[in-house]
Amino acid sequence: MAGKVLVLGSTGTIGSKIAAGLVAKGEQVKSASRNATPVAGTEAVALDLADKGALDKALDGVDRIFAIVPAGHMDPVGLLSPVIDAAAARKLKVVLMTALGVDADDNIPYRQLELKLIAAGVPYGIIRPNWFSDNFHTYWREGVRHGVIGVPAGDAKTSFIDTRDIADSAVALLTSSAHDNQAYNLTGPEALSYAEAAAILSDVTGKTISYQAQTDEAFVAMLTGAGVPEDYAKFLAGIFYPVRQGWAAGITGDVEKLTGKAPRSVKTYATDNRAKLVD
Repeated sequence: MAGKVLVLGSTGTIGSKIAAGLVAKGEQVKSASRNATPVAGTEAVALDLADKGALDKALDGVDRIFAIVPAGHMDPVGLLSPVIDAAAARKLKVVLMTALGVDADDNIPYRQLELKLIAAGVPYGIIRPNWFSDNFHTYWREGVRHGVIGVPAGDAKTSFIDTRDIADSAVALLTSSAHDNQAYNLTGPEALSYAEAAAILSDVTGKTISYQAQTDEAFVAMLTGAGVPEDYAKFLAGIFYPVRQGWAAGITGDVEKLTGKAPRSVKTYATDNRAKLVD
């Protein structure tokens, strides 16, 4: 493809890996962040999505966009509608990341964003990843450090996915038209309870890490006590409901379909990220 790829959230967990993967394939990449933070091998651009002039400038020379809603943002439709509208006006391909299960109800904001993209009349790809393996060294890092992971997941299982597999899937969609105009549900290769995942982390790190199921109320209190805004803490508690119902336990072959490689296991994730888990 001839033009550049604009990667939103290019300094984040997913966007940074996508930018690196595109550069490795020889693509010209514009890495967008609020402060134009440099990303190796890319053209850094400052982007506030509420600023139409900045968006127009960022899209100069672009023919593909990777779009993601940053963590903590409660209005995905409001945030990314200007991007989809601009893509529709310019006939740009968009690869959008939402989340596993959002297609269950058209009233879910992420699903509304998907429907807006589908209706835009441009080539698109949608990836819906399951819960990240990487959460264990990011969101749940303090729990891992102290030997107890506490989330309201009950004893249900989740097919955790390595963010490297999410990025590889997005890169495949951005660099080929073979899978255009479809949505892909991205999972890891196995479904594990949090207790089983904790046992794997314990084995890899050499320290005892256990799982302690939390109530929603206790989980919200823990998060707000750590400085998380109450509305977002309640949102995070709420999205564990489908986990407890078993809806996060399914396994798909979509990562391999897109990338040609089987997704990484939690053990592989933990082994490769051991330093971050024991720090």
